[in-house]
Amino acid sequence: MISVEHLSVEFSAKPLFTDVSFVVNDRDRIALTGKNGAGKSTLLKIMAGQQLPTSGSVAVSRDTSVAYLPQVMELADERTVMDETLLAFDHISDLQADIERMQQEMAERTDYESEAYLSLVERFTRAEEHFQMLGGLNYHAEVERTLMGLGFERTDFNRPTRELSGGWRMRIELAKLLLRKPEVLFLDEPTNHLDIESIQWLEQYLQQRACAVILVSHDRAFINNVTNRTLEISCGRIWDYKVKYDEYVRLRAERREQQLRAYENQQKEIADLKEFIERFRYKPTKAVQVQERIKQLNRIVPIEVDDIDNSALHLKFPPCQRSGDFPLIVEDLAKSYTQGSYVIAHVNLTIRRGEKVAFVGRNGEGKSTLVKCILGEIPFEGSLKVGHNVQIGYFAQNQAQLLDPELTVFDTIDRVARGDIRTRIRDILGAFMFGGEESDKKVKVLSGGERSRLAMIKLLLEPVNFLILDEPTNHLDMKSKDVLKEAIAAFDGTVIVVSHDRQFLDGLVQKVYSFGGGRVREHLGGIYDWLKRPTPVPSREGGASSGLYEKNERSEALPITGERGEGPLPSLTGRAGGESSYAAQKAAARQRRKLEKAVEEVEAEIAQLEAALHLVEDQLSTPEGAADTSLYERHTRLRTQLKEAETRWLEASETLNA
Repeated sequence: MISVEHLSVEFSAKPLFTDVSFVVNDRDRIALTGKNGAGKSTLLKIMAGQQLPTSGSVAVSRDTSVAYLPQVMELADERTVMDETLLAFDHISDLQADIERMQQEMAERTDYESEAYLSLVERFTRAEEHFQMLGGLNYHAEVERTLMGLGFERTDFNRPTRELSGGWRMRIELAKLLLRKPEVLFLDEPTNHLDIESIQWLEQYLQQRACAVILVSHDRAFINNVTNRTLEISCGRIWDYKVKYDEYVRLRAERREQQLRAYENQQKEIADLKEFIERFRYKPTKAVQVQERIKQLNRIVPIEVDDIDNSALHLKFPPCQRSGDFPLIVEDLAKSYTQGSYVIAHVNLTIRRGEKVAFVGRNGEGKSTLVKCILGEIPFEGSLKVGHNVQIGYFAQNQAQLLDPELTVFDTIDRVARGDIRTRIRDILGAFMFGGEESDKKVKVLSGGERSRLAMIKLLLEPVNFLILDEPTNHLDMKSKDVLKEAIAAFDGTVIVVSHDRQFLDGLVQKVYSFGGGRVREHLGGIYDWLKRPTPVPSREGGASSGLYEKNERSEALPITGERGEGPLPSLTGRAGGESSYAAQKAAARQRRKLEKAVEEVEAEIAQLEAALHLVEDQLSTPEGAADTSLYERHTRLRTQLKEAETRWLEASETLNA
């Protein structure tokens, strides 16, 4: 599909990578990896046609469509969410206009036997077949399913995009790319603005539907679940591994050991040659041998070794005072920003000293609101008690804006470091990608991501006993995340982590609080215990089953509205459904199981129909298939069946969620 040949890129006469060649095939799911600054995003832009290389070429096979999602983009804001997403189907609208124009022309012309008229009929037939192959105008159900899979509610569809944050607007752009169904998807950090539920939905989409994917991501769980091939940019070269990321890490460690042995042997050989040359340089009887050694030395190509990783670097939080046994007790807490509209309500939780817990849930469900209540930044209803001698350290996205812009990176950390840690400031900065000259930069010239990393280092060195971290991994590469995770795991204080990074939370937290529907629920165990608990139900219409609510929890949920709805604060007099008889509960459970089975059966049917359609479209793309009229009939029939199945799926999902 795509062939990269002898690609080289230089910035200010400094080579980023040289003579890179590889091929991207159909169904390849490639993770592009390498240290920050190695050229991952640059290579992605070049392959997507957004940037030109210094030399070399990228050849894309004919009729191969590509789509590119950058980390940052300029977004329009004069449309609604639905109207903006429907722009993904502009090419279908243009094709429909061409068909209508040709219909009108055929109706007006009378030269039915002429070559021009027959050519017009042939063009019309091809356009009509292509229009039906693309699904015609029957794409609204798929648009709704994609938007809801990425976290939107039906009530959001008519909201102006200017009301949304950058993260939600980025989701619209991602939805548009997916709906265009390109043969090759280029994704640069696609999970940065997604919650766990939406990340899982995107994983399933890329696994089941995408033709070829090349992505840059620091979410290890995401790339392990999506990719089957890893391309590493290192030492200006491309190393191609036909394996998932975790297997690549093992193979890379073995390769580096081989590089080190080869490098050491080469250095010994060079030292021996130099010693011989220096020893016999001025002896006439050894002149010939000396010249041979000089030529041999000049012919040696230096062996490059991958950058030394600092995974062995261990950070420890400085000693801090012991807090009380219960740093946080929350009872019947509720918060509303407008009259009658509650973001969270009836929140009851107790966190013990030394516990490490995770706050998870979709964006906008109240995680940051509860954190602000804990910090005392906003008023609330109910009771919230911070324990004796609790010293809170808080990391938020705007934390980076509080740094002194006139200080250097090194000075910023030097001012908070205490004791032996001051002798290791350079090592710590290197672990967080501020090695060498980077540590002498002033804060005011750093990017937003670099400031966030610096703020995280600063927090790591402050003497606190209660950490609250809001999305701490958004701007960290995998090595830095490992260093941070190890430091938090060894921290003997209490930690609340708000994060969508499953791999980061795995093994770190012992308790999960899930936010959804205005409620906060406690789940004992780690993040994967929460994700894998039995029989989760869809958390919204058409969305993937993420496990935000278990069956019994959904039946007990109080009729409360979240940020997007309005309604009174519900009563606490008993659980919903508590007056139902046992027989009625059993009947309701049977009905739910029946509906869930119906949804699963329709989803399986849709998957089979899509696979059959993909096969027919592959056949139609060949010269022989294009001449086979029965294939077009089969394609139209499959499209009709798929549309009917999607309608049944939507009806069944709505009934289940009701």
